[in-house]
Amino acid sequence: MSRASGRARWSLLAGAVVLLAALATYPFWLAALGSYLVRSERPVPADLVVVLAGDFSGNRILLGGDLVRQGLAKQALISGPSGAYGMHESDLAIQFAVRHGYPSSYFIPLPNDARSTAAEAATVIPELRRRQAHRVDIVTSNYHTRRAGNIFRAQAPDLEIHMIAAPDEFFTPDGWWKNRDARKIFLLEWMKTFATWFGM
Repeated sequence: MSRASGRARWSLLAGAVVLLAALATYPFWLAALGSYLVRSERPVPADLVVVLAGDFSGNRILLGGDLVRQGLAKQALISGPSGAYGMHESDLAIQFAVRHGYPSSYFIPLPNDARSTAAEAATVIPELRRRQAHRVDIVTSNYHTRRAGNIFRAQAPDLEIHMIAAPDEFFTPDGWWKNRDARKIFLLEWMKTFATWFGM
Protein backbone atom coordinates (compact mmCIF):
# COMPACT_ATOMS: atom_id res chain seq x y z
CA MET A 1 0.00 0.00 0.00
CA SER A 2 1.40 3.38 -0.93
CA ARG A 3 1.84 6.10 1.63
CA ALA A 4 -0.76 8.29 -0.16
CA SER A 5 -3.41 5.56 -0.16
CA GLY A 6 -2.72 4.89 3.52
CA ARG A 7 -3.28 8.56 4.36
CA ALA A 8 -6.48 8.54 2.36
CA ARG A 9 -7.75 5.51 4.24
CA TRP A 10 -6.97 7.08 7.61
CA SER A 11 -8.66 10.31 6.51
CA LEU A 12 -11.80 8.38 5.56
CA LEU A 13 -11.73 6.51 8.87
CA ALA A 14 -11.28 9.74 10.84
CA GLY A 15 -14.14 11.34 8.91
CA ALA A 16 -16.40 8.38 9.63
CA VAL A 17 -15.57 8.56 13.35
CA VAL A 18 -16.33 12.29 13.43
CA LEU A 19 -19.62 11.74 11.59
CA LEU A 20 -20.66 8.95 13.96
CA ALA A 21 -19.74 11.07 16.97
CA ALA A 22 -21.80 13.97 15.59
CA LEU A 23 -24.79 11.69 14.99
CA ALA A 24 -24.52 10.21 18.47
CA THR A 25 -24.23 13.56 20.26
CA TYR A 26 -26.37 15.88 18.09
CA PRO A 27 -29.09 16.35 20.76
CA PHE A 28 -26.45 17.75 23.12
CA TRP A 29 -25.15 20.29 20.59
CA LEU A 30 -28.58 21.31 19.36
CA ALA A 31 -29.77 21.76 22.95
CA ALA A 32 -26.67 23.87 23.70
CA LEU A 33 -27.45 26.14 20.74
CA GLY A 34 -31.05 26.47 21.90
CA SER A 35 -30.07 27.09 25.51
CA TYR A 36 -27.67 29.87 24.50
CA LEU A 37 -30.63 31.97 23.40
CA VAL A 38 -32.16 31.79 26.90
CA ARG A 39 -30.72 34.01 29.61
CA SER A 40 -33.42 34.34 32.23
CA GLU A 41 -33.41 35.45 35.85
CA ARG A 42 -35.75 35.20 38.80
CA PRO A 43 -38.11 38.16 39.07
CA VAL A 44 -37.30 40.68 41.78
CA PRO A 45 -39.31 43.49 43.38
CA ALA A 46 -39.27 46.22 40.73
CA ASP A 47 -40.49 49.72 40.01
CA LEU A 48 -42.23 48.39 36.90
CA VAL A 49 -42.73 45.22 34.97
CA VAL A 50 -42.25 45.60 31.22
CA VAL A 51 -43.89 43.20 28.77
CA LEU A 52 -42.30 43.23 25.34
CA ALA A 53 -44.33 42.88 22.17
CA GLY A 54 -44.20 39.97 19.76
CA ASP A 55 -46.08 37.17 21.50
CA PHE A 56 -49.50 36.36 20.15
CA SER A 57 -50.14 33.36 22.42
CA GLY A 58 -50.61 35.60 25.47
CA ASN A 59 -47.94 34.00 27.64
CA ARG A 60 -45.96 37.22 28.06
CA ILE A 61 -48.90 39.38 29.12
CA LEU A 62 -50.21 36.73 31.52
CA LEU A 63 -46.82 36.36 33.16
CA GLY A 64 -46.63 40.13 33.46
CA GLY A 65 -50.04 40.11 35.16
CA ASP A 66 -48.85 37.35 37.51
CA LEU A 67 -45.83 39.40 38.58
CA VAL A 68 -48.07 42.36 39.43
CA ARG A 69 -50.52 40.06 41.23
CA GLN A 70 -47.63 38.69 43.28
CA GLY A 71 -46.79 42.22 44.40
CA LEU A 72 -43.42 42.42 42.63
CA ALA A 73 -44.47 45.68 40.98
CA LYS A 74 -47.49 47.94 41.08
CA GLN A 75 -48.08 47.87 37.32
CA ALA A 76 -46.82 46.43 34.06
CA LEU A 77 -45.92 48.58 31.06
CA ILE A 78 -47.18 46.82 27.92
CA SER A 79 -45.33 47.56 24.71
CA GLY A 80 -47.28 47.10 21.50
CA PRO A 81 -46.73 48.17 17.92
CA SER A 82 -49.54 48.92 15.53
CA GLY A 83 -50.56 46.73 12.66
CA ALA A 84 -52.99 44.07 13.86
CA TYR A 85 -56.29 45.01 12.16
CA GLY A 86 -55.61 48.67 12.82
CA MET A 87 -54.99 48.14 16.54
CA HIS A 88 -51.91 48.23 18.73
CA GLU A 89 -50.70 44.93 20.16
CA SER A 90 -50.58 46.50 23.63
CA ASP A 91 -54.36 47.08 23.56
CA LEU A 92 -55.06 43.56 22.28
CA ALA A 93 -52.77 42.05 24.92
CA ILE A 94 -54.44 43.94 27.77
CA GLN A 95 -57.89 42.89 26.55
CA PHE A 96 -56.65 39.29 26.49
CA ALA A 97 -55.35 39.56 30.07
CA VAL A 98 -58.60 41.09 31.30
CA ARG A 99 -60.53 38.19 29.76
CA HIS A 100 -58.26 35.92 31.79
CA GLY A 101 -59.14 37.59 35.07
CA TYR A 102 -56.55 40.34 35.50
CA PRO A 103 -57.84 43.87 36.26
CA SER A 104 -57.05 46.44 33.60
CA SER A 105 -55.53 48.64 36.33
CA TYR A 106 -52.54 46.26 36.38
CA PHE A 107 -51.47 47.40 32.92
CA ILE A 108 -50.17 50.56 31.26
CA PRO A 109 -50.41 50.48 27.45
CA LEU A 110 -47.43 51.79 25.54
CA PRO A 111 -48.50 51.90 21.88
CA ASN A 112 -45.62 52.41 19.48
CA ASP A 113 -44.42 51.74 15.95
CA ALA A 114 -41.27 49.77 16.78
CA ARG A 115 -40.42 47.00 14.33
CA SER A 116 -37.33 45.60 16.07
CA THR A 117 -36.15 44.95 19.61
CA ALA A 118 -33.66 47.81 19.35
CA ALA A 119 -36.41 50.19 18.26
CA GLU A 120 -38.65 48.88 21.02
CA ALA A 121 -35.91 49.52 23.61
CA ALA A 122 -35.51 53.05 22.25
CA THR A 123 -39.23 53.58 22.91
CA VAL A 124 -39.52 51.80 26.27
CA ILE A 125 -36.42 53.20 27.98
CA PRO A 126 -37.42 56.91 27.81
CA GLU A 127 -40.83 55.94 29.22
CA LEU A 128 -39.14 54.10 32.10
CA ARG A 129 -37.05 57.16 32.84
CA ARG A 130 -40.09 59.42 32.59
CA ARG A 131 -41.76 57.25 35.20
CA GLN A 132 -38.57 57.24 37.33
CA ALA A 133 -38.25 53.47 37.17
CA HIS A 134 -34.75 52.28 38.06
CA ARG A 135 -35.27 48.54 38.58
CA VAL A 136 -37.39 46.67 36.04
CA ASP A 137 -38.44 43.10 35.34
CA ILE A 138 -38.66 42.70 31.56
CA VAL A 139 -40.86 39.84 30.38
CA THR A 140 -40.33 38.26 26.99
CA SER A 141 -40.36 34.80 25.43
CA ASN A 142 -37.67 32.39 26.62
CA TYR A 143 -35.74 32.35 23.32
CA HIS A 144 -35.67 36.18 23.24
CA THR A 145 -34.27 36.83 26.72
CA ARG A 146 -30.53 36.91 25.94
CA ARG A 147 -30.70 39.14 22.88
CA ALA A 148 -33.33 41.49 24.33
CA GLY A 149 -31.42 41.75 27.60
CA ASN A 150 -28.21 42.65 25.79
CA ILE A 151 -29.99 45.32 23.75
CA PHE A 152 -31.77 46.92 26.70
CA ARG A 153 -28.65 46.90 28.89
CA ALA A 154 -26.57 48.44 26.10
CA GLN A 155 -29.08 51.25 25.66
CA ALA A 156 -29.69 51.79 29.39
CA PRO A 157 -26.60 50.88 31.46
CA ASP A 158 -27.99 53.04 34.28
CA LEU A 159 -31.05 50.81 34.79
CA GLU A 160 -31.16 47.57 36.78
CA ILE A 161 -32.71 45.15 34.32
CA HIS A 162 -33.88 41.61 35.04
CA MET A 163 -34.97 39.44 32.12
CA ILE A 164 -37.89 37.12 32.88
CA ALA A 165 -38.67 34.25 30.50
CA ALA A 166 -42.25 33.51 29.52
CA PRO A 167 -42.76 30.01 28.12
CA ASP A 168 -43.27 29.74 24.39
CA GLU A 169 -45.92 27.35 23.09
CA PHE A 170 -43.48 25.88 20.56
CA PHE A 171 -39.87 26.57 21.59
CA THR A 172 -38.07 24.62 24.29
CA PRO A 173 -34.26 24.82 24.42
CA ASP A 174 -33.77 21.07 24.75
CA GLY A 175 -36.18 19.95 22.03
CA TRP A 176 -36.70 22.77 19.55
CA TRP A 177 -35.55 20.69 16.55
CA LYS A 178 -38.52 18.33 16.97
CA ASN A 179 -41.09 21.00 16.13
CA ARG A 180 -41.42 22.86 12.81
CA ASP A 181 -42.55 26.15 14.38
CA ALA A 182 -39.75 25.95 16.94
CA ARG A 183 -37.20 25.35 14.19
CA LYS A 184 -38.35 28.54 12.47
CA ILE A 185 -38.11 30.45 15.77
CA PHE A 186 -34.60 29.08 16.36
CA LEU A 187 -33.36 30.03 12.90
CA LEU A 188 -34.87 33.52 12.99
CA GLU A 189 -33.59 34.26 16.50
CA TRP A 190 -30.07 33.15 15.61
CA MET A 191 -30.16 35.30 12.46
CA LYS A 192 -31.20 38.28 14.60
CA THR A 193 -28.51 37.43 17.16
CA PHE A 194 -25.82 37.48 14.47
CA ALA A 195 -27.22 40.73 13.11
CA THR A 196 -27.03 42.27 16.59
CA TRP A 197 -23.41 41.12 17.02
CA PHE A 198 -22.47 42.85 13.78
CA GLY A 199 -24.49 46.00 14.49
CA MET A 200 -27.03 45.37 11.76
